[in-house]
Amino acid sequence: MPKINSYQDISQIDREAKKDYIDRHSPFVHCENTAKKGEPFKVKVKVGNEYVHPDDFDHFIKYVQLWSGEILLAETNFPPGTLGNQPGHVEVDFYIVPQKKLNLTAMAYCTKHGLWQSDPIEVEVA
Repeated sequence: MPKINSYQDISQIDREAKKDYIDRHSPFVHCENTAKKGEPFKVKVKVGNEYVHPDDFDHFIKYVQLWSGEILLAETNFPPGTLGNQPGHVEVDFYIVPQKKLNLTAMAYCTKHGLWQSDPIEVEVA
C-alpha cells in the first residue's frame, strides 16, 4: 500500500517551503453539511488552498477521488497539461445522490509526491 500523506496545520510549520509543499498537494472538500436523500448533491474538491501545483509533463495531479468511508463515490483522471502546463489548482465538481449519512474524504495523487488525503467531512442526509 502506498504511503498516504495528510494535510497538517500549516500555522504550526515554520518554513515557508514546507507550507507550500503540504498545501499545494492537499485536497480540500467543499460542500454543504446537509443533503437531501435521493437528490443530487454538489461536492467540490480543490487541490491546494493557498499554493498552486505544477502542471508539468512529469509532475502533475494525476487523479482526484471522492470517498465516503471505504466506498469510492467518484474519480476523475487528468493527463499532463490539463492546466495548460501552468501551475494552478485542480478543481473538480462531483455530483452524488446520497442515500445515507456521508463521511467524505478526497484523495489526490501527485506523480512526483504520491497520494494525499483530505480531512474528513461529515454530511447529514435528511
